[in-house]
Amino acid sequence: MSDDKRMRLRGLHHLTAISSDLERTIAFYRDTLGLPIVHDAPSDDDPEARHVWFDAGDGSYLTFMEYASLPQGVVGIGSTHHFALRVESSEEQEAWRDYLRERGVECTDVLDRGSFRSIYIRDPDGHVVEIATRGPGFGAGGPPA
Repeated sequence: MSDDKRMRLRGLHHLTAISSDLERTIAFYRDTLGLPIVHDAPSDDDPEARHVWFDAGDGSYLTFMEYASLPQGVVGIGSTHHFALRVESSEEQEAWRDYLRERGVECTDVLDRGSFRSIYIRDPDGHVVEIATRGPGFGAGGPPA
């Protein structure tokens, strides 16, 4: 086996964010966005913190640890700008936009990114969540600069 195959990263396993109120987070991600909970228990890293895992599809997970007393985050180096969830088509994305707006979730208009389209919302803790179409990919040149 060559080193390039042995050392290849295969995709995103999970992304973990901080929540001030996991019941509110669950209401948003499970009840509004439809992501099923696959694990809800104390964190392996911090047994004092509740850690909820949502199935984000394709073998990846979106997880949240609850820390109600932490200060609000500051955007800057080392912080996360946003994370993106994927839908299969522009029609499905437009249906999400309409569904979210009907439920009082502020949602951007559809933005054309060239090789995919995006809408943006904020979760209850202010995390920016993108809902992006699959798109044809970026080609040999990689993502846009």
